[in-house]
Amino acid sequence: MFSEPISITAISSISPLGISLEQTWENYIKNVHFLSQREYGGTQEWVARLPDIAKREIENLRLSDSKYKNLDKSVLYALFASRKAVEMAKWKSKDNFGINIGSSRGATSLFEKYHEEFLKKNSTSTLASPTTTLGNISSWVAHDLGTQGPEISHSITCSTALHALLNGVAWIKSGMVDKFLVGGSEAPLTPFTIAQMRALKIYSNENSDYPCRALDLKKKKNTMVLGEGASMACLEKGEKVNSLAMIVGVGYATEVLEHNISISTDAQCFQKSMKMALGNINPNEVDIIVMHAPGTIKGDLSETRAIEKVFCNKSPHLTTNKWKVGHTFGTSGMLSVELAVLMLQHQKFIKVPFLNNVSFPKKIEKVLVNAVGFGGNAVSILLSR
Repeated sequence: MFSEPISITAISSISPLGISLEQTWENYIKNVHFLSQREYGGTQEWVARLPDIAKREIENLRLSDSKYKNLDKSVLYALFASRKAVEMAKWKSKDNFGINIGSSRGATSLFEKYHEEFLKKNSTSTLASPTTTLGNISSWVAHDLGTQGPEISHSITCSTALHALLNGVAWIKSGMVDKFLVGGSEAPLTPFTIAQMRALKIYSNENSDYPCRALDLKKKKNTMVLGEGASMACLEKGEKVNSLAMIVGVGYATEVLEHNISISTDAQCFQKSMKMALGNINPNEVDIIVMHAPGTIKGDLSETRAIEKVFCNKSPHLTTNKWKVGHTFGTSGMLSVELAVLMLQHQKFIKVPFLNNVSFPKKIEKVLVNAVGFGGNAVSILLSR
């Protein structure tokens, strides 16, 4: 446990669940998913798209400034969520807080658009490079918020957002800053991106009531579904009166690659990251784990085995939000943190409806959040009330 905890004083998202914490919680307590079928590349595919109200907000944002009209959706999602988070935390630009926002795919739609243009014309638009660079998201958010603090971008596949949180924690604990805005943004719902997931043979073609069977360890086929959105958190040094939750432990680990997309059968990276996050805390104190659980056979099972090894005979209550909002790649870890914060605040466990939970936590004091990306880059974050 940290000698001095770090407060999450705001968290905001734009996702298939809505554009506010209130909307998001209302949709979490419904035993329904937010996946739908849409045509991509000539076939019907399961995806988790932003609701109409969110799309209108993003279009209004795009039209609000002439400089924003050519930005990728991944940047606009980040601008929207960042504005909301900073407003909730009551931060001002003069605070010079740091910014670390990552993305697995980045400016996916624009990159595909400009590449198609190049193939047809053997030339491309002037803005092709500046609007598709890796640093595009954090730099535009810093511009939009008018802050002068450090801004960092990175891509660590599906654990990107939680690596941003790790960076924010490290900067704060170093004493170089007192505040950091961290998160992830992803807009991967494009024909090429979905085709890549299809090529890996991990994408869902389920026709059941729940197209993504995340955490169903009895499933016979992979059921990952892609989602879109952004989620940001405001971190501050110490225990603040407006804290939504406290970060009391962080852990990370990387496995030696045996395959480009898979981790070991008992997810050794998760075992190490969870043990590091727990530190000297008794594992029995953890009430819930929000799992990465992408809906693939091997991914869900290996993470479950890792939890069994770390927590032995007394596993915490397990849940995931992938069955409801899909896998949002680099954003997914922060959406899981948001779910953890909401469960801590409302003292209600959000279960996976197609699993037979025999019991539920009577109180929720500590929640562990997991994320991992291609290459075994695992992160675990321990949150407390």
